[in-house]
This record gives sequence, C-alpha cells and structure tokens, in this order.
Amino acid sequence: MNFSRRISYTLVQFFVLRFCSSLDTISKTQLFRDGDVLISTGEKFALGFFSPGKSNYRYVGIWCHKVPENSVVWVANRDNPINDTSGFLSIDTHGNLVMLHEDNDQTVRLWSTNASTSSTNNSVARLLDSGNLVLFQKQSKKLLWQSFDDPTNTMISYMKLGIDRRTWLKRFLTSWKSEDDPGTGNYTYNIASDFLV
Repeated sequence: MNFSRRISYTLVQFFVLRFCSSLDTISKTQLFRDGDVLISTGEKFALGFFSPGKSNYRYVGIWCHKVPENSVVWVANRDNPINDTSGFLSIDTHGNLVMLHEDNDQTVRLWSTNASTSSTNNSVARLLDSGNLVLFQKQSKKLLWQSFDDPTNTMISYMKLGIDRRTWLKRFLTSWKSEDDPGTGNYTYNIASDFLV
C-alpha cells in the first residue's frame, strides 16, 4: 500500500471512530434529539427516546443497553408523553437538564431536573455505568441532580430508597399504569421506618 493510501485510510478510520462513537454526556452546546442515544462508558446502560409496548407516545428513558426489550429502568417524562418525534433534551440557561418539544411553532417544556442552581453555563448530564443519570457542574464536579433520587418503578444496584436524613428527600418506587404506559401507577414500594443516608 502506498503512503498516500495509508494516510487516507488512517484519516478515514479516525473520523469514523471520532464521529460514530457513542457519547455518555449532554452539554450546554448539544441538543439530544429523538433518535439519539447516550450509552454509558462501559456500555451497560443507554438513554434515549422510546415508545413502550404498543404505545405511540414517546418518552425519555434509561434501559439496559444489551437488553433493550422491556428493560427500561427509569423514565423522565412518565406523566407527560410526546405524541410525535419532536422532543429533545438540552441544558437550559439555569443549568438544568430539560425536555422540550415543538408544538405549533412553540417550544413546550415537558420535564426538568429542577436542580437548585444559580445561572450557570457549565452543567453537564452524564449517564453512568450504574444506570444513574447525573447532572453536575463541569469544573467543580458538584452534583446538582441524579435520577437515583427520582426513581420510577425499578430498583437497580447502588440505588437507595427511603428518606435521606440530610435533605429529607423521599425516594420510593411507583408502578407503571400499564405495560404500554409508564405514567404514575397505583402501587408504591417504600421504606417507611428506616432512614437512609
């Protein structure tokens, strides 16, 4: 193989690997659209838009990456689905991860981390190999919000349930309405007597 072909081949490999590799973060400069997928560094969990069962509604969820069928462990907008593919995630001007969608030329907010932050442009959302979606300040690494503090219907390793004595945050599991609807169901699983830190 001559020298120019080797360089061309190397450049093609570089660009294919560079731009086709999966990402595990969403930053202020990115829009995460329906069809995009975040994959945790060790490829254990994935985050993206999905439609459960026979539903046509779209939700943002986390699922086991290698087992995408019926393996959703967390849903962001469980009670506010989208009826089309116009949804996207982004970091807003206050540093929150928000889910928005286009509706008749208007951008509608459907879900937000609602982290108590001052206006910041350096928040980053990252999907960890534990299945935890975290929002943190990029420079200080200060945790602003995590999906483990807002569980849906599935308990996974490293997740805690009960009341956090420092913040008085109550963490409990709530069932889906049905296999086609991850909306808040009628059943909860809670730890009532013990406090967890």
